Amino acid sequence: MLVSVTVNYVSGLLLLRCSQGDEGRRGKKRVLAGCVAVNLLLLGYFKYFNFLVQAAGTLWTLVTGSSQGFPAFREIALPIGISFYTFQALSYVVDVYRGETEVQKSYVNMLLYVSFFPQLIAGPIVKYHDIALQMDRRSVDVDKFVYGIRRFTCGLGKKVLLSNTFAEVVDQVYSQDLSEVSSSLLWLTALLYMMQIYYDFSGYSDMAIGLGKMFGFDFLENFNLPYRSLSVKEFWRRWHISLSSWFRDYLYIPLGGSRCGTAKTYRNLLIVFFMTGLWHGAGWSFILWGLYHGFFLVLERAFLGKILVRLKPAVGWVYTLIVVFFGWILFRAESIETAVAFIRNMFTPHHSVVMTAAYTNGRLLTALAAGIVLCGPGQILLERLGIQTSSTEGQKVTCLQIGVYMIIFWLSVMLLINNTYNPFIYFRF
Repeated sequence: MLVSVTVNYVSGLLLLRCSQGDEGRRGKKRVLAGCVAVNLLLLGYFKYFNFLVQAAGTLWTLVTGSSQGFPAFREIALPIGISFYTFQALSYVVDVYRGETEVQKSYVNMLLYVSFFPQLIAGPIVKYHDIALQMDRRSVDVDKFVYGIRRFTCGLGKKVLLSNTFAEVVDQVYSQDLSEVSSSLLWLTALLYMMQIYYDFSGYSDMAIGLGKMFGFDFLENFNLPYRSLSVKEFWRRWHISLSSWFRDYLYIPLGGSRCGTAKTYRNLLIVFFMTGLWHGAGWSFILWGLYHGFFLVLERAFLGKILVRLKPAVGWVYTLIVVFFGWILFRAESIETAVAFIRNMFTPHHSVVMTAAYTNGRLLTALAAGIVLCGPGQILLERLGIQTSSTEGQKVTCLQIGVYMIIFWLSVMLLINNTYNPFIYFRF
């Protein structure tokens, strides 16, 4: 991380020193290209070296019939949060190159930007221009601090009370021989993972935003009830917003976006979602998951989006949930073969040894009911009743709300103390 901070800090200063005119523009391009190359090489080595060796070795074996001549896997310790802080640092250099932000001359502030602990290991990805001014000028007051505590408590509850509860069953089922797991349990497991990943990552985002508020930083929202989406396009506007906007600003638009003709627009979408899948993990199942979403985005842009607009909203909602539901199976499976086996056994009758009853209990069913209600349906109902569903800074907190926050916090701490099981989905990123 220190190497990354230093490389990007020095690159910003070099961009500042580049002269005007054609020579200056060429100098800036060389600095940017070198900085991007160093960042991607660092990320590529630590996160993708073994994956690339495996892929190249497989290709070599197919071509030559021999596996000799390729380097062996290495035991490489993955720096926690490397994908997040690499993308953050790149956003700084690209913003300076484009003239959208001023060069950061303070090395300490650059360290602060990259290593700010609330969002260092789990996001959201904070683009430099969003908090550049806040590093020098920010205010901390009681209203902001109280809001931060409330937001952090909600995120902690999402993670510990809901996501961890779902994860216990999901991990146990995936460790079984899937051919021996009943179809009903596989469907339940897929639903649980759909809930687990949402409450895991949105919970971490809430905690990061809350902690940021306590220190006077205003981070942009990272989730906006994505399971309410009426299309896959809308889903990606609501899910992991910081990553979606990063790829839009720093990859999709530079590739030409939607301004370069239909075929190239489809190409750009597929490239972006190939990279989105690869960013999430060094594995073919992640890449296929990214391309899977890219495929539906291309379909929606080609014709499906126009059809969905004409239909009732419920149709688009069901379509989107189905696409996302099966996409998460690809995302969770350790390999494409595992994902195929999982989906096949969901739909085909087979002899089952591991049954649903072995995993369902009152705690799981209560958490699942709460998870389903709180990921969209509950908010929709309250909005129709005219009840505000989101809290804001300065909003008065009732005694009942204080009691609820205290209960959530107490239960979360008790579970963390008494249970060593605390999975972290985004640890690998």
